[in-house]
Amino acid sequence: MREREREMGDVDGKCRIMSACSSAKLFLFMVPLVLVSGFVFVNIGPRSPTSFSAALPSNRISPPLHPSSPSLPPAPAPSPPKTAKEVSLPASALSTKVESVQVDQLKPINITLMSYNVTSMASSELMKKRVTKKIEKIEFQLQKARVAIKAASTDDPVDDPDYVPLGPMYWNAKVFHRSYLEMEKQFKIFVYKEGDPPLFHDGPCKSIYSMEGNFIYEMERDTHFRTNNPDKAHAFYLPLSVVKMVRYVYQRDSHDFGPIRRTVRDYIDLVSDRYPYWNRSIGADHFILSCHDWGPEASFSHPHLGQNSIRALCNANTSERFKPRKDVSIPEINLRTGSLKGLVGGPSPSIRPILAFFAGGVHGPVRPVLLQHWENKDNDIRVHKYLPKGTSYSDMMRSSKFCLCPSGYEVASPRIVEALYSGCVPVLINSGYVPPFSDVLNWRSFSVIVSVEEIPKLKTILTSISPRQYLRMYRRVLKVRRHFEVNSPAKRFDVFHMILHSIWVRRLNVNIREV
Repeated sequence: MREREREMGDVDGKCRIMSACSSAKLFLFMVPLVLVSGFVFVNIGPRSPTSFSAALPSNRISPPLHPSSPSLPPAPAPSPPKTAKEVSLPASALSTKVESVQVDQLKPINITLMSYNVTSMASSELMKKRVTKKIEKIEFQLQKARVAIKAASTDDPVDDPDYVPLGPMYWNAKVFHRSYLEMEKQFKIFVYKEGDPPLFHDGPCKSIYSMEGNFIYEMERDTHFRTNNPDKAHAFYLPLSVVKMVRYVYQRDSHDFGPIRRTVRDYIDLVSDRYPYWNRSIGADHFILSCHDWGPEASFSHPHLGQNSIRALCNANTSERFKPRKDVSIPEINLRTGSLKGLVGGPSPSIRPILAFFAGGVHGPVRPVLLQHWENKDNDIRVHKYLPKGTSYSDMMRSSKFCLCPSGYEVASPRIVEALYSGCVPVLINSGYVPPFSDVLNWRSFSVIVSVEEIPKLKTILTSISPRQYLRMYRRVLKVRRHFEVNSPAKRFDVFHMILHSIWVRRLNVNIREV
């Protein structure tokens, strides 16, 4: 945690300055739980093997790392909330079940879908009919999108003035493109207005947690995907910032997570009391986004948030209850100045004399192994705990063919995106990590995935990649990095839109209907 705090720098940045909600006061609100008449019965149905195309996940979870990856000691799973409250449903009888579109394309990040059957006792027949009619309209729109996406595999490619996905970097480029276009045409998100900065509607933009602030800011000012009419929304965004909660609510070194849990739980209690949308799906069409290490833990502050809702997380660790079938892995991007100026670009492969490079602190289970075998031991594999005086970190990346990206305390690392920005082929060394946008991107086509057990063989593995294959991977890095770039305002196919697309895909997997 302290290591992360040293790296994060200014957690305020430009987002709060540009946001319409720019109040600097701390807003801690404790909302009493309001019980609505009714009973909730949640039955988890059997797992049904189904596959999804165009970034819609498929039916198994294959190892995120190399097949021979050893088993590292897993991070302790977050403890469930001790004072979780049951949320009862309003006057509607609904069932939430997960569906998927069948396709031929399979991907290594495969997903077993689980059905949720939720029923409640209705107290108002009129309200039931109104809610049902609205839901049916939303689900009809989503079903049309599913059909179009499924047909994309056999359809002719669609012209696009900005970008046409093409190449082995994508599991199914045509299907992804169709899914993306359907998202642009239909997807509407309602952002809850409740809550004040700095805990809500605010986030850091100049740190390793910058995606929290940048995403919140883009959603606050977006006019294309955001709707002010919740009845027209396909998904609902809970605009909380775990980074700001750690800064303003958590007492440092107290080891008491209770204040953060209560803040998250009270916020959900508030919106579920004021609106019918959380209760009608038990949170299945709601999402949060967090880049803090404690994001997964915070999401389990409310039982249905962790179990049912879409969680967009940088810390996408399957050993910490990250579920690719419903959760979204997002990139950790360290924007020290709040922009990409000077970060993107690098020389051609012919003037990259270093085979592989890493420099960073020794923490977590992977990095000590890396340094033990390679620190200052080989001129081709440049591994340092501290860079020599006068050596530039970014220059070393731009001078290297491969950039080593071992996990630290947590599985995510900003080095992955830094490597892509620099034109350096990333080498992922971790356990349990689901790389960002794996439902769309074939990471093995533009990166090298190495198990911890294979660290002593790093040089052999990298030198076995032929110059021709390396050039292919390098060119793919240059093409795929557009999906990781942060733009203000956001541009099509950039990281903001890729996150939205991943959320769109998970929402397509949820079908809310009356029973």
